[in-house]
Amino acid sequence: MNNALYEFQRPVNEPIKSYLKGSEERKLLEKELERQLHESVDIPLIIGGKEVRTGNTIPVICPHDHHHILGHCHVASEKEVTMAIDASQKAKIDWMTLSWVERGSILLKAAELISTKYRYLLNSATMLGQSKNCFQAEIDSACEVIDFLRFNTFFASQIYSDQPVSDRGMVNRLEYRPLEGFILTVSPFNFTAIAMNLNLSVILMGNTTVWKPSSTSLFSNYYLMKILMEAGMPEGVINFIPCSSASLQNTVLCHRDLAGIHFTGSSNTFNHIWQQTSANLAQYKSYPKLVGETGGKDFIFAHASANPRELATAIVRGAFEYQGQKCSAASRSYIPASIWQETKKYVLEMIAEIKVGDVTDFSTFMNAVIDEKSFNNIMGYIEKTKQSNEATIVVGGKGSKEQGYFVEPTVIVAENPHYITMEEEIFGPVMSIFVYPDKQYEETLKICDQTSPYALTGSIFSNDKYAMVTACRILRYAAGNFYINDKPTGAMVGQQPFGGARGSGTNDKSGSYLNLLRWVSPRTIKETLIPPTHHLYPYMD
Repeated sequence: MNNALYEFQRPVNEPIKSYLKGSEERKLLEKELERQLHESVDIPLIIGGKEVRTGNTIPVICPHDHHHILGHCHVASEKEVTMAIDASQKAKIDWMTLSWVERGSILLKAAELISTKYRYLLNSATMLGQSKNCFQAEIDSACEVIDFLRFNTFFASQIYSDQPVSDRGMVNRLEYRPLEGFILTVSPFNFTAIAMNLNLSVILMGNTTVWKPSSTSLFSNYYLMKILMEAGMPEGVINFIPCSSASLQNTVLCHRDLAGIHFTGSSNTFNHIWQQTSANLAQYKSYPKLVGETGGKDFIFAHASANPRELATAIVRGAFEYQGQKCSAASRSYIPASIWQETKKYVLEMIAEIKVGDVTDFSTFMNAVIDEKSFNNIMGYIEKTKQSNEATIVVGGKGSKEQGYFVEPTVIVAENPHYITMEEEIFGPVMSIFVYPDKQYEETLKICDQTSPYALTGSIFSNDKYAMVTACRILRYAAGNFYINDKPTGAMVGQQPFGGARGSGTNDKSGSYLNLLRWVSPRTIKETLIPPTHHLYPYMD
């Protein structure tokens, strides 16, 4: 095709629709919600571009109304997983040799389809299948999905245009080869956008994937796959295979051509995958690249100069948006005694206004947690606290799973900064607070740094510049995304590259060129224009 040197221009972030009462977008969304609630979807595997039905199905339900079945999804056995690996390998040569501009064009078409034709379909599926209110769905399954698609094509332009200097008499260049083999992608339930990015950042650089979606986000993820296919993604580039972890372990993780794993999920699962790949190193053609974003125990730290209302707003939004089920959700806070009472007053006032309920009720701030296992885990921490003499529940503490998996927004005040809910990831609407003496600011910063094995996100609230700089220094490695006078959630593609280290993952920064670099294996090529014809050097004369 056209041999022009082309670079995709830097895009702007997709505007967020407001869904105000009476607005056209709200009417369209409500209509689509109603349609999806009155149909049942049969979700197949998609292998090599073909739908595959195994007959072994699981129900897809609404977490806020677990009696309502949205459809059924077929589950892959080891046989179908092997078929997916074969399909990805078969598609590899044609896909990697296709111009990266053509690959990027497919992603941009998918972005346009989601921005226009399928915005309400994808948002509704995310709302119903993952229990997100309209705003949380809009910023995820519409805006962030679109941003990943558009910005990654721009980041690829930057990578491919970065070439070495050529000295006189030679031509030097870098070839950004895809990895040799296929990539396993394992996506979580909580963000439709993560499921999209785990695959598209990999395929954009010429790789093919075997995709294991979360069993609790199958509804939206299936639609993602269908949209990518409509955008022109060739057969076998992405293979959609809902399956058990055991099926992966016995096929993918011991396959000679496994070239990499792109993962978002729990630390325990990622650790297990890492251990399995380490045990299988002798079988692989190349060392697999492991890229993972895992757990978090994200913090808000306040200095005495902080504004209590601003701090309270960050605590409520950071901890309770999407029921605290964001990797970046605030789950522990450190507040100086001098501003605690005022901050507490605002927090309680705001929580009193929070409505918990069905996603089709647009007045809700919170909805259901994802499943019964999660509900039981969260309520277990709450029940332990009710029996503890080291912590007190100041608001919330109740839950019900009769109709949906609902947990009240809960605030715990811990007397001990190492109390269990201050240290362990809960992944639910529970905020634990430690009130510290004002004079122990630096000592408490060190406690915050050393308390958790994770290092994903965190924030400092301070109107004292010296105190703020001190916090940045002491908490240098406590968070991969650090916020000043803001909640520790809401990273935007192209603005705040996302990822953390320590127990939170490999910090390969989705939403930037850094993540894309992990999916190439550069080859340096030097061409000498006039080769020498004698082995002796001039100094020897």
